[in-house]
Amino acid sequence: MGDNVLFAFGLTLFAGLSTGIGSALAFYTKKTNKKFLSAALGFSAGVMIYVSMVEIFVKARASLEVVYGPSKGYMITTLAFFGGIAIIGIIDKFVPTFENPHELRDVSDMDDDHQEKQELLRMGMFSALAIAIHNFPEGLATFTGALQDPTLGVSIAVAIAIHNIPEGIAVSVPLYYATGDKKKAFKLSFLSGLSEPVGALLGYFILMRYMTDATFGIIFAGVAGIMVYISLDELLPTAEKYGEHHIAIWGLILGMVVMASSLVMFV
Repeated sequence: MGDNVLFAFGLTLFAGLSTGIGSALAFYTKKTNKKFLSAALGFSAGVMIYVSMVEIFVKARASLEVVYGPSKGYMITTLAFFGGIAIIGIIDKFVPTFENPHELRDVSDMDDDHQEKQELLRMGMFSALAIAIHNFPEGLATFTGALQDPTLGVSIAVAIAIHNIPEGIAVSVPLYYATGDKKKAFKLSFLSGLSEPVGALLGYFILMRYMTDATFGIIFAGVAGIMVYISLDELLPTAEKYGEHHIAIWGLILGMVVMASSLVMFV
């Protein structure tokens, strides 16, 4: 049993650390390239919207339908999804900001504009928080899957590792543009992925006895709502603000394609 636990934890750690691959993109980014920032933010929005609606929401619904049946389970999933949106909306309203992030302004002096940097920093931190919350139950899922069936655990870990790469980009790029500090952007993005092995450890020692299908489903649906809100309220408006409309949209579509590919490969 001890060897199985170590193997399961190792797989979960591997999946979480893969966020660092996307995080490392900050080291190869030129801060003055606003078109790249626009495309990267659109890409990040595409990743988060697609995985939320196609993967996370569906898994949440499946878990809740096991407990409550198809009709009530779907209703609770939907309520939890919009509950997640409401929670992040309230947080968004009360987190101090230097200006309304929805007011478009001239960004020709972005590099020297303190307020612009605060917007990007705030957005990057929101993305890091949402991804960390999302990765926590993913780590629990990888860990428990590997304990039950090592082969299944490997498949889950590889699939999660692949789709963690663009999630690392979602955090590191806006943080780098906000702070100008590549190491800080990498570190914060990398840490968002470490919530997966943390999820595995807490799951093993504390949560396994309390984690039911209903709890899992409600948490997952709420996380899906949080990620969609951040994408629509923060990532996409900022992507359009720093670049051309079509650059942001093609970035969004590419993000969806990459995420879809990572999921299709491991059905």
